[in-house]
Amino acid sequence: MKTTAVRLYGKDDLRLETFELPPIKGDEILAKIVSDSICMSSYKAAKQGADHKRVPNDVADNPVILGHEFCGELVEVGAKWQALFKPGDKFSIQPAINEPGNVYAAPGYSFPYIGGNATYIVIPAIVMEKGCLLPFDGKAFYHGSLAEPMSCIVGGFRVNYHTSAGSYVHEMGIKQGGKMALLAGAGPMGLGAVDYAIHSERRPSLLAVTDIDEARLMRAKALYPPEEAKKHGVELLYLKAPTTDRLKELSPGGYDDVFVYAPVAAVVEQGSAILAYDGCLNFFAGPTDPAFSAKLNFYDVHYNAAHIAGNSGGNTDDMMESLALMAAGVIDPSAMVTHIGGLDAVIGATLNLPSIPGGKKLIYNHISMPLTAIADFAALGEDDPFFAELARLTAQNDGLWNADCERFLLENGRAL
Repeated sequence: MKTTAVRLYGKDDLRLETFELPPIKGDEILAKIVSDSICMSSYKAAKQGADHKRVPNDVADNPVILGHEFCGELVEVGAKWQALFKPGDKFSIQPAINEPGNVYAAPGYSFPYIGGNATYIVIPAIVMEKGCLLPFDGKAFYHGSLAEPMSCIVGGFRVNYHTSAGSYVHEMGIKQGGKMALLAGAGPMGLGAVDYAIHSERRPSLLAVTDIDEARLMRAKALYPPEEAKKHGVELLYLKAPTTDRLKELSPGGYDDVFVYAPVAAVVEQGSAILAYDGCLNFFAGPTDPAFSAKLNFYDVHYNAAHIAGNSGGNTDDMMESLALMAAGVIDPSAMVTHIGGLDAVIGATLNLPSIPGGKKLIYNHISMPLTAIADFAALGEDDPFFAELARLTAQNDGLWNADCERFLLENGRAL
């Protein structure tokens, strides 16, 4: 079976190549990937190459397939797994497999024949053995792709912890009914966090979302208005670049849970400054600089029980919860997506990701299509009936990508 894939060879060295996959072994599975969304972590891997924790040292000689937010269909199932899986099953994968002896090994970073930016892949036994091949029953493949970033958000809410005076027991999770701040929180992951914070069972009473970009804040407010949050008992505030004093005025006792969604020292330090007693600062945004640092108030660590958490990805339970909430219609990560493209758009999109405005870049692997902003569909549709129909379908869903769009694209898009 031939596959076409974007492979990483080193720093800034991505190549779109067609090559032969090895025949599957009895404990492996051959799969077709339909969709993948590009993560900032893929940009970091592309920029750092072998210096990245998850990328093998010999990547120059043994390239890996990039991408880890993917969804597709099983094609051929090895004998060992035929009681659990069958050809035609839709699937999503939890990439944080925690391989023995190499906890950083992950599809999309570490393996030669499995990654999200490919038409076909070979799923190694370790994925099934660790329970990371997840059945997907959603109505659109892109929901399966977005389950992975949503699982990171769920994991972030779960990795935070709190204590009570005189006790050494850590109560895991955000504080029920507490005060929460999402700093630099109007980007794609921040949008998912807002959705989860106001619709999950464990919710804050106050949620302050900050960003320096007014356009992003206005989009977030339109997608998740304060009135919607209020229905679920959450006071939701959107704030453009507020000062630390302003944030303290809005919650005089401080914030129980503070999430930092940008690797910017000033944002981290603001998060530290607004913590309540027993407040937990979650540094969610992974930096590309291994020496990244920021000041932390250790007086507050000692006397105010301030503490820090962080997570790189979610676990399988987090992803299963994300899939279940999407299937039930409790959360809808469609708001994350702002651009659509084919597999031939991956290299440019990945290497330039920080400079491309908007949210998630969603890729359909068997389609040839330049990376295109959903907001540009209508203008492109003036000369192209294909984009005119995509514009019509998104307009029916408040301008968001949806299952009807995906179906039309897969049926009418230009084949890779």
